Amino acid sequence: MRRFTIAATGAVLALGLAACAGGGAGSDGSTAEESGEGGLIGVAMPTETSERWIADGNAVKAGLEEAGYDVDLQYAADDIPTQQQQIDQMITKGADLLIVASIDGTALSNQLQAAADQGIPVIAYDRLIRDSENVDFYVTFDNYAVGHQQATSLLAGLGVLTEDGSDGDATGPFNIELFAGSLDDNNAHFFWQGAIDRLEPYIEDGTISVPSGQTEIEQAATLRWSQETAQKRMEDLLTSTYSDGTELHGVLSPYDGISRGIITALQNDGSGPTIPEGLPVVTGQDAEIGSVKLIDEDVQYATIFKDTRKLADQAVIVAQAFLSGEEPEANDTESYDNGVKVVPSFLLVSDVVYKSNYYDLLLETGYWTEAQVASGQS
Repeated sequence: MRRFTIAATGAVLALGLAACAGGGAGSDGSTAEESGEGGLIGVAMPTETSERWIADGNAVKAGLEEAGYDVDLQYAADDIPTQQQQIDQMITKGADLLIVASIDGTALSNQLQAAADQGIPVIAYDRLIRDSENVDFYVTFDNYAVGHQQATSLLAGLGVLTEDGSDGDATGPFNIELFAGSLDDNNAHFFWQGAIDRLEPYIEDGTISVPSGQTEIEQAATLRWSQETAQKRMEDLLTSTYSDGTELHGVLSPYDGISRGIITALQNDGSGPTIPEGLPVVTGQDAEIGSVKLIDEDVQYATIFKDTRKLADQAVIVAQAFLSGEEPEANDTESYDNGVKVVPSFLLVSDVVYKSNYYDLLLETGYWTEAQVASGQS
């Protein structure tokens, strides 16, 4: 797995904030620097149905406002035309820069062209925007590594590996099923490939197998990362593949909402309410509070923690660089080809969260509180 040094530390951010000077053109034709104001930044987020996107939007807005910018933060309710309209309105209002977490990474070409025509830089936030040359930068986590971590946590739950990634005692054979994210989200493909590359040697040597035979991303995909869609697919898999008594040992899930849908289907089918009582091992991503509670209760086995505070900090640093007329620092200029260009990127490092370490990773750092974990509510 690739590892990068995270530049978005508090010290670096503080220096960046102190040096804030916007350089984009305002609606009156003046630059933010000329007008003596921070300028307007449009922040387009996909949905408020996921805790992580609410946290991302709030963190980006707070960081930008602390740096002296006005912020137009919009959520699009997972509706593509709504997000297109919101970005159009941000451009019309004179945004100096756009930060966009897209719903469909292929659906914003017209909006990005309009931004380019007015000299407005565009930062893709955590989801790569595809099929456009008008994407100036990408801030995200190492999404291939995230998929690798998801598969590693599944293997750890089965006992094939230990939580530190070394060899475990279990030899299988184990039956697993695979879930993927939404095909219109570029990240889903990176998560999938990272996971499959990690699992493939164990599939080839017979340690694990996929009894349903659904091993292609198109078969495993979950449109819009929907919990309900995931629950329905898991129910269908249990009926079609496991009704004869075949035992299911684990499920690869790329997102906590999908994980909770899978777990609901498993528990409704009669699997034990906890892992020690027979519930299959289920992975996840985003460290959503509902899933952290399930991890504490031995219901969900693991999740991936992508600290959105660091991602928001990095987005602010990149925005400041653009609006100061500087080139933002990239630590990856090869991996993220959007179909038209390789987008310079800054990748951050994620963590695997287990019951054994969630206190240190999530509570000690102030991401969640003990009371929130106990209640399962943010």
